[in-house]
Amino acid sequence: MSGPARLLTIVDAEFALDGGSMMGVVPRALWQKQHPPDARNRIPLVSRFAVVDDPGAGRLWLLDCGLGRDWSPKQLDLYDIRPRGADARALLRDAGFDPDSVTDVVLTHLHFDHAGGLAKRDAAGKLTLAFPAARHHVQASHLAWARSPTAKDAGSFRADHVALLEASGRVNPVDGSASLGGAVAVRALRGHTPGLQLPLVEADGGPYLFLADLVPVWSHLRLPWIMAYDNEPLVTLEEKRALLEEAASRGWVLISEHDPSEAMKTLERATGDIKRAGHGSNAK
Repeated sequence: MSGPARLLTIVDAEFALDGGSMMGVVPRALWQKQHPPDARNRIPLVSRFAVVDDPGAGRLWLLDCGLGRDWSPKQLDLYDIRPRGADARALLRDAGFDPDSVTDVVLTHLHFDHAGGLAKRDAAGKLTLAFPAARHHVQASHLAWARSPTAKDAGSFRADHVALLEASGRVNPVDGSASLGGAVAVRALRGHTPGLQLPLVEADGGPYLFLADLVPVWSHLRLPWIMAYDNEPLVTLEEKRALLEEAASRGWVLISEHDPSEAMKTLERATGDIKRAGHGSNAK
């Protein structure tokens, strides 16, 4: 018997990135109280993915797939990666899902902190897809970009993972904003990286907007708080303005991929939290 789609979030790992890079032009004096940096100027983050159980369509979706476990000791130290559980497959089992039943993986983009979990090593050490039966939905423009990134953002991609995905025959290249069927649609953006796509999910308790790196942590709901990682920050500014206005008018529940404090908030709740933090809000 089918019912409405159901969404839940799972934290794959804790990690850390440079606070200045995460906050862009925002002075450290404004962000450090909310995001206390460590001795290496890194701020705490999480890698969070979402699961959508969509019985009406007979589909089990993943929205991004975490950092994965294919990391060297040097990389684990550099990004302070602290995994939760053996891998995304084990975390799904713990949440009551059969990982072999995943039909669709929606990749917001292919930066390592969003798509690292698409690959795993088998017993012989060979790199394989973690969800080999699933279709992997990624914007065609982003796949082309990931194949040949610029010097600015090449470090955000795992070239071996991108090559594995392309060779797998399990890619659905999406062209712009589109419905993917069932409960999931995507909105295509380009400020952070060409072909960023944000999943919009019609599920019980929603609709939900999975923010990915348009709003990496709740502090970024302030319009001018934009990462230095973004390729076109002024485009991000306008994309954020438009989507947050739509989220407010339509009552969407927002999902943060990287904020350690809380996975979901309504825009009204989130902007209230920001005002109470003492810096005001430019979210609407």
